[in-house]
Amino acid sequence: MKTTINNKVYELNDEAADRNLLDYLREELDLTGAKNGCGKGLCGACTILADNKAVKACRQKVSFIDGKEVLTIEGMSGPGGKLHPLQQSFIDCGAVQCGFCTPGMILTAHAFLLKNNNPSRDEVRKAITPNLCRCTGYQQIIDAIMNAAVNYG
Repeated sequence: MKTTINNKVYELNDEAADRNLLDYLREELDLTGAKNGCGKGLCGACTILADNKAVKACRQKVSFIDGKEVLTIEGMSGPGGKLHPLQQSFIDCGAVQCGFCTPGMILTAHAFLLKNNNPSRDEVRKAITPNLCRCTGYQQIIDAIMNAAVNYG
């Protein structure tokens, strides 16, 4: 099995194929941005992108990413660690209170903005419904996504 994660090619051994993807990313590759919130795919804390589609890593096996381009929050930053405009927008808009949901929320928003770079607030609200946040009340998150949308397209 072969996959690309954050622009780096990985050969995945067959023993890993049946492992939980979230556990593999966190424990074997030290990509700890995706969190284990509920373990059932209901909270979105474990969201990653596979071929630019938001995926709940806690609900997938490693074999799911065979041949796919995977992006985790660790791969969002640019050269020299410069934050992606969406990440910076979350900071600027105060959408990062405890930070537990932030990686999954950012990746869900990134996948959405790649498809729709001129969304309405209602479209953004609907796009992030698979992700739960217990701190911000969502308004700052929606503001951050709306603010960052101008950088897509």
